[in-house]
Amino acid sequence: MLSSQIKRHSLTVALCLASFSAGMGLYSFAGRAESANFGIFIHVYDLLKSEYVDKTVDDTKLLQGAIRGMLESIGDPYTRYMDPQAFRGMQEERQGSFSGIGIQLGMKGDQLTVIAPLDDTPAAKAGLLAGDKIMAIDTKVTKGLAVEEAVNLIRGKSGTTVILKMQRGEKVRDVPIVRGSIETKTVRARMIDKSVGYIRLASFMSNEATNEMKKAVEDLKGKGLKALVLDLRMNPGGLLPNAVDIGSMFIEKGAVVQIVDRNGVKQTQDVSGHPMLKNDIPMVVLIDGGSASASEILAGALKDQKRATLMGTRSFGKGLVQTVHPLQDGSGVAITTNKYLTPNGTDINHKGIEPDVLVELPKPKEGQVYTPETDPQLLRAVSLLKDRLAHKEPKRDSGGEIKRGCAPGGVWGGRP
Repeated sequence: MLSSQIKRHSLTVALCLASFSAGMGLYSFAGRAESANFGIFIHVYDLLKSEYVDKTVDDTKLLQGAIRGMLESIGDPYTRYMDPQAFRGMQEERQGSFSGIGIQLGMKGDQLTVIAPLDDTPAAKAGLLAGDKIMAIDTKVTKGLAVEEAVNLIRGKSGTTVILKMQRGEKVRDVPIVRGSIETKTVRARMIDKSVGYIRLASFMSNEATNEMKKAVEDLKGKGLKALVLDLRMNPGGLLPNAVDIGSMFIEKGAVVQIVDRNGVKQTQDVSGHPMLKNDIPMVVLIDGGSASASEILAGALKDQKRATLMGTRSFGKGLVQTVHPLQDGSGVAITTNKYLTPNGTDINHKGIEPDVLVELPKPKEGQVYTPETDPQLLRAVSLLKDRLAHKEPKRDSGGEIKRGCAPGGVWGGRP
């Protein structure tokens, strides 16, 4: 009995400490716990420890489950608990390397969904696309599975295989994928011809994303850059400061994003200085359903500030900001603390951003891979920029519909 009481009090203290680490004082926690009939939790804990048929109930699992359940009860898929393994994986991702298949996961409704595959990873090579639903991981059904649990199941040692049951539309199929060492290359840049440059920004997660972008822009300027295509397709987002810093490379003056806190107080992130590319260098930004979070912040800023033409299809629609808190046992929690609006005050959460020029990307045939020479969206972007360089009005053709004055329409999850 004494041992049970000691364990019970230990769990209670652990919960208190976890709450303290997440930003809530111990006295505040105790007061709120008392008013919320926290004794019911202790009573259920006692019943479980004294009556459950399997005596080997793991207190660590109970603690993690209690925290996870508390966060999940909010109903926000982005407010979540990360056990030590998942939290360590997130930190590795920021450093640019980890072992897995290379996808950004999130929740749409209550279904585990691919936000975007990362470039040149096993997931991308297996043909996974933004919006694909993951119904099972090996033999584990994903219904009711938390994102960080799914990340832990999909990640693993390089060379091993994970089988994902994927649903796209009405079609369900098993997709075996061999895990690999994922070295995320955030930025790729090249000149398409003597005047038009191309930069592919794959993620905002890396701590080096801003520096890589600066180097790419400088390199292209040195090669005679006169117009730029910025490709944010299948970019699931990442760190908010990266979005603001990269926005300052192209926007001469004004807001990049509005951040709104829980009290409705707005804080505008402005830039004012000397952009790397001035307004006389026209830009087209490519977006699609895999462009989320920080991608939408940057795209929304460039659109509202009339700095670039957005082309492609509607973006994902994640207008929320999470603050990550490390906990003392190596785990962590991500809590939605703010929402963001575009500079013009548009809330795009669950709605996404509509492009100025709608260009659908036909689904490739089996085994077909779009190249720079066959990519309809990229070809349309280059054509528009060349027209502008020649001081011509953009053409209207079957590749896209010009939509002037269009207002925006209407997961940071884990990355295994």
